[in-house]
Amino acid sequence: MSEVTSVAQADADRKAGFEELEARIQDALRRATRAGVDGAEATASIHGGLSVNVRLGEVETIEHTRDRGISITVYADGRKGHASSADLEPESVLACVDRAVEIARFTEADNCNGLADPERMATEFPDLDLWHHHDLDAQAAIDRALAIEEAGRADPGITNSEGGSVSSSFGQSVYGNSNGFMGQASGTRYSQSCVLVGGKGEGMQRDYWYDSTRSFDDLESPEFTGQEAARRTLRRLDARRVPTAKVPVAFAPEVARSLVGHFTGAIAGSALYRNASFLKDAVGEQLFPDWLTLSERPFLPRAAGSATFDAEGVAPSDRDIIDAGVLTGYILSSYSARRLGLESTGNAGGVHNLRLTGAGGTQADLLADIGTGLLVTEVMGQGVNMVTGNYSRGASGFWIENGEIAFPVEEVTVAGNLRDMFMNIRAIGEDVDRRGNVHIGTVVVDGMTLAGE
Repeated sequence: MSEVTSVAQADADRKAGFEELEARIQDALRRATRAGVDGAEATASIHGGLSVNVRLGEVETIEHTRDRGISITVYADGRKGHASSADLEPESVLACVDRAVEIARFTEADNCNGLADPERMATEFPDLDLWHHHDLDAQAAIDRALAIEEAGRADPGITNSEGGSVSSSFGQSVYGNSNGFMGQASGTRYSQSCVLVGGKGEGMQRDYWYDSTRSFDDLESPEFTGQEAARRTLRRLDARRVPTAKVPVAFAPEVARSLVGHFTGAIAGSALYRNASFLKDAVGEQLFPDWLTLSERPFLPRAAGSATFDAEGVAPSDRDIIDAGVLTGYILSSYSARRLGLESTGNAGGVHNLRLTGAGGTQADLLADIGTGLLVTEVMGQGVNMVTGNYSRGASGFWIENGEIAFPVEEVTVAGNLRDMFMNIRAIGEDVDRRGNVHIGTVVVDGMTLAGE
């Protein structure tokens, strides 16, 4: 089959898939309305993919997936019932609605339950360039994974491998509710990775590299992924501990995004109405330096977190969650917004493409400015208290002396309080990692406690 024919067939299959999903949603909403509920919503989806893993030049696993399902929520007199099914046959969908209606009879009434406000529903659905069909068969995926691992193992310092992997996936879904909203979403994702081991005995070290994109053509070369995994592994050899100190800490981009995750978790509605956040009632406060901005951009083409509506059909919006260091608003679904006496921010289901920006330069520039400190490339453990903001996590990375990397570091702990850490951000690097939902460069935080020897 030619590539042109393959793409045409994929487009036809996607169209047919949407037609089936919409039909099942309509069946579900009609059934719920006839049952006399106050409101109903449903999401139906089709997901599929291919995943290949190789190790030491041999194929370990080949996995094909194809999943279909529907989830239905009904509201009656403030009560909520939810049911789901992995079967999209009409009879199964109707039975699923009946289960949701039955469940609602036994739940506690909550006047914050209900569909999102009709006036907040999305009305514009621009093409965000999220669907890129590529006919990746198992043999092509195997060949690519083998090439990735071979490129990494070619370095004589690499002594073992945990494997190379290649995967492709697609998903399409339809959300509809009894207020008349019906919206479609679809996207593709391609990824590749390599995990390698260097050194021998107690001196062995492990590291990895990966890439993930919406379009197969945007993936970096297999050779680069393997070679980068080898480079990152070998630079960790002969790691040592360092003395306890209070120093600037630079978080590499792949680690810095976790700091943003802690922040967004603290301003999420579910944490706020449960009084489980150190940032409750913090809107309007200066939480970061005045040169820093945290923006949400839902409509970026080809980005991991792009969407034209959230899990409730609410339109998201471009906004600066942090503007000149000041918190401007929370991250809210309709339910959490009602619990807090506010309005949904279009974030049911999560945030959309966050970008932390501000003063900085290349990572080398930032390290030169630090002088003496620690570059963290990996964190471990769950030592983050979201009620108090206390932060303490195991870390490994590289010691910085005279503004340059001096040697690898392991078995240390970095600690502080997230409020202080946010305010003490010195710089944000230009080395932005765009592979995930948070786009961020190296982040330098002053005055962190480093617990070592």
